[in-house]
Amino acid sequence: MVDYASVEAVLSHVDKTLDKAQERLFTLLRIPSISTQSQHAADCRRAAEWLRDDLKSCAMIAEVRDVRWAKPGNPMVVAHSTNHRDGKPHVLFYGHYDVQPTDPEHEWKTAPFDPQMAEDASGRKVIIARGASDDKGQVMTFLEACRAWKEVHGELPVKVSVLLEGEEESGGENLLPFLKENAEELKADVALICDTTMADRRTPAITTSLRGTVAEEVILSAATHDLHSGMYGNAAANPIALLCQALATLRDRDGRVTLPGFYEGVTVPDDATRAQWRRLFPSDEIFLEGTGLSIAAGEKGFSAVEQTWCRPSCEINGISGGYEDEGFKTVLPATARAKVSFRLVPGQNPDRIQEAFRQHIRQALPKDVKAEFISHGRSEGFAVAKSSQFLPATLKALSEEWSNEAVTVGSGGSIPVAGEVREALSMDALMVGFAQADDRIHSPNERYGLDSFHKGIRSWVRILAALSEK
Repeated sequence: MVDYASVEAVLSHVDKTLDKAQERLFTLLRIPSISTQSQHAADCRRAAEWLRDDLKSCAMIAEVRDVRWAKPGNPMVVAHSTNHRDGKPHVLFYGHYDVQPTDPEHEWKTAPFDPQMAEDASGRKVIIARGASDDKGQVMTFLEACRAWKEVHGELPVKVSVLLEGEEESGGENLLPFLKENAEELKADVALICDTTMADRRTPAITTSLRGTVAEEVILSAATHDLHSGMYGNAAANPIALLCQALATLRDRDGRVTLPGFYEGVTVPDDATRAQWRRLFPSDEIFLEGTGLSIAAGEKGFSAVEQTWCRPSCEINGISGGYEDEGFKTVLPATARAKVSFRLVPGQNPDRIQEAFRQHIRQALPKDVKAEFISHGRSEGFAVAKSSQFLPATLKALSEEWSNEAVTVGSGGSIPVAGEVREALSMDALMVGFAQADDRIHSPNERYGLDSFHKGIRSWVRILAALSEK
């Protein structure tokens, strides 16, 4: 049985030391660890070193490990607890310290790497900064829970290992080979991942399914150089027009993706799961609240939450070419490019979908227009086995902290580590996160609720205690 007096002592300590925990989070948020931009490589290493030192202050053995497999990149942080109860389960916690770029800069109300406390329209206190929610705030909820256990009782209730990545936002190509090479060291009973959201403000959730991804950049090349549209218009191929035409036919009028074999392996959740999701989001308008939209735009026959949590998708993330500066220039561009992503559910094959997309583009082009493709990563969808022995205890701990029954949900996002942990370490992962749908992740003015941070720490305190009884 869980020793509730022992847990309450740690929770009380968390409440009393929240200001210090917030200061540590703000220090980490000030480091501009943007992994997609090479000029921030030193900042990524600085973030890794700061986390190493913070883990050491929690009485863990911690190291910064260089990566070298797919390409030289941002280092991993690896740590192991030194004082923990013997004979208890071993958990591996995963998070990432790298963040997305901050563009468009002019839309930020405050400097992206100068964290500020503010209030949203409802009066809820929020931390505004790039990485506040994705994923530095989430990472620090777990680290602060470990710190509280150590400071109150001198030990952790379970054995803990920590793996923090610095390339999650830029493809994470080094993660799987790192896991495989260090499998013996990192193998545990279960992985804990904090990079997901709650079901709503009051309902904690464990994400039991994730969508995989295929991220592609396509570049079309036509003429050898930009042409005068008056001299060559009509006669010369326009790569922007060709690209738009090809992209427009990726979906049909019912919102279904048209690539051959795209829906092979896709299944529909059981009626009980769909009913639970309807109770959380009884209308598309509620699910889309805060976006400025109210109507589900995807595959007909499925609600907005189902389109996001259990159906595959195709989205155009960026398109460019020709003259884009101020004023006007009558030019036929020589090149055009687009970035396109597919979100995949368990059962879909990312390699086949990547090749189907490339073939779709090639078939739409005349012979004298060439297509070049750049992969920005691909991964399979992931589903947690509902028979996991650690799932009920974690749900119960979350329910106790939030005074509301915790639920299992799907996620429209892609967190490749869940599948890679299963592949490399042969163990399941529980995805417990405290972000909210309106945290503006990947957007200007990203934020993380102070309640998410505070109760997130408290939740991990309870979860670690609950897992010690397994």
